[in-house]
Amino acid sequence: MKLPAITGIIRRRILLNYRVAPEVVQKRLPENFRPKIIDGYAIAGICLIRLEKIRPKGMSAIVGISSENSAHRIAVQWDDDSGSREGVFVPRRDTDSRLNALAGGRIFPGVHHFSRFTVRDQDGRISLRVDAGDTEAPLVDLDLNETNEFPAGSIFSTLQESSQFFETGCVGYSSRPDSCTLDGLLLKVPDWRVTPLIVNYVRSAYFDDTSLFPQDSIEFDHALLMRDIVHEWHAEPIMTTKQPTANKEEKAMPNGASVL
Repeated sequence: MKLPAITGIIRRRILLNYRVAPEVVQKRLPENFRPKIIDGYAIAGICLIRLEKIRPKGMSAIVGISSENSAHRIAVQWDDDSGSREGVFVPRRDTDSRLNALAGGRIFPGVHHFSRFTVRDQDGRISLRVDAGDTEAPLVDLDLNETNEFPAGSIFSTLQESSQFFETGCVGYSSRPDSCTLDGLLLKVPDWRVTPLIVNYVRSAYFDDTSLFPQDSIEFDHALLMRDIVHEWHAEPIMTTKQPTANKEEKAMPNGASVL
């Protein structure tokens, strides 16, 4: 039985964002979804999030747990009985919490891989590394600085435009290994606030894999930061696909290479 709602604090959330050729992204998606297009590009990326005081809604924060987590995401659209909708497809989730890894896909939506997170977050600089058991190189490795200036080279014209894009994509669907079932999760953030980041370097074993994303098909775009935000997670109705959705990138990811 899945929990109706989970609440807590987003202590830190980093959104790493890439612009990608839509035809390349489509190959990574279940048939239910199509890429959400901005100026001719699909948008994909990685959400790296520290959650604190996480507990079922209505329970005291004293019983809440904390964890570091990551989700590889692709911005998508799909149609259902209510019309056209938008959100993200999540090919992979990782966590440093054994409880999350055990409960994900069972008690609450979303299968999680158990991985090791190494984080340094001090004086406006963030370095973060995710080491997974199925990758030789880090799954994610980055170094960032906080800033007030949105990067001029982004496909988005302003911070506000980027912020709105990601705020509307608040529903995430992820696959269960070797299953035709997609779990849905809705993120509710009443006080949505983001700031830009300077990216010193970022490496991704997934997005740097040229067998999945050919070299000329993907480019890093920009990064955003959220801090100290109350939020809730709600289960969404499950979806089904015609074929099992476990792809090779979900089971094993090769060595990553620097994109910056």
